Amino acid sequence: MRIGLFVTCLTDTLFPDTGRAVVTVLERLGHQVDFPAGQTCCGQMHFNTGYRREAVPMARGFAAAFGGYEAVVTPSASCASMVREYYPALAAGAGDTGLARAVAEVTPRTYELSVFLADVLGVTDVGAYFPHTVTYHPTCHGLRMLKVGDAPLRLLRAVRGLNLADLPDAEACCGFGGTFAVKNADTSSAILDDKLDAIVESGAEVITAVDMSCLLQIGGALSRRGLGVEARHLAEILAETA
Repeated sequence: MRIGLFVTCLTDTLFPDTGRAVVTVLERLGHQVDFPAGQTCCGQMHFNTGYRREAVPMARGFAAAFGGYEAVVTPSASCASMVREYYPALAAGAGDTGLARAVAEVTPRTYELSVFLADVLGVTDVGAYFPHTVTYHPTCHGLRMLKVGDAPLRLLRAVRGLNLADLPDAEACCGFGGTFAVKNADTSSAILDDKLDAIVESGAEVITAVDMSCLLQIGGALSRRGLGVEARHLAEILAETA
């Protein structure tokens, strides 16, 4: 299958190893992965803060960059949610029938990585080996909007050597919420403190998720506290073989 990698802004600029891990896993499974150079931000930050008109060109650019692929895969449930759930509304609000057609064609083929692997390809064992105790944080967009379900957990359970630890109150937010963490820093930090306590209680060496945005929030706090727990994206775990 010819797949377009939608790497997202955060991954591209701050966590390129996550993008490389996605490519490693998909190529290991025999797929051709391309990186369309024309891709840009999905426009989620603009959309969420009320700048919907400014987000329209980003939806148009996405459709142009990824229109020719059998599937578009991203390591971000948050950005996948933006594309799948809100691009149709953007196109409709703009009154652009051409954009609406392009969006209708590409959005159903846009997938978050774990959903693509476990539910679209029907693969849970990707040949990974990761001998560590890991706990999984279900991110808000993945859990409540994209509804990735247990796809990440099925993938983690199939990793050789991995001990999957339960995360207490797992479905609680980490406090990031994009611009929420900036505009409501005190509230965000209080929510994050609860999440860190849960991670420590789990006994995990590694906390994983399907959004680098949440792992940025969690990983930064873990490092500042010196808790000795590493934050790693699911793709990075799945890419490990030794």
